[in-house]
Amino acid sequence: MKVTIKDSEILKTVNPDVIQAHLQATGWHETGRIYNDAGAIWRLKKDATPEYEILLPLQHNLGDYAERISDILKTLSAVENRDQVDILSEFITNYPNFTVLGVVMQIATPSLDKLSGEITLLGSIFEKLQEIKTELADHDYILAIKAYQERLPIRCTGDLVKEDSHFILKNPQKIQINNI
Repeated sequence: MKVTIKDSEILKTVNPDVIQAHLQATGWHETGRIYNDAGAIWRLKKDATPEYEILLPLQHNLGDYAERISDILKTLSAVENRDQVDILSEFITNYPNFTVLGVVMQIATPSLDKLSGEITLLGSIFEKLQEIKTELADHDYILAIKAYQERLPIRCTGDLVKEDSHFILKNPQKIQINNI
């Protein structure tokens, strides 16, 4: 079963530079610009298959930005024979106000001067288990330690950022243990 991504809030978080880098790396070629550089046309010709075309929006403020990103995911899914969720997870670099439910996998040694430290969660990001690092302090750090010791999942909200291939939850808040 192939999933189609239609959540406009998620699609609006995709940076066109990330898609452009992906297209360049996978053999696509930019063939033109439209509407005063509001969009770029990319084409791919593979062997005996028909030519594929993508219209990449270059400005987030376009009214149909999310729809164009959805179209790109659909085309790339067909060309690369991959699920749209898998492709989207590579494109997300910043997702504000993201809520994650995960298990604390690792707790770094706390800071010497205050009760804080980095923790690593294993949580679902777009239907795929990923490691997520975050920095917690005081009561939130104690909750993470308790969740780790008792193997209970925690829920928290923050700004999900992808740096290189690692996910980081910045500005974590609303930390709570989910008792099963």
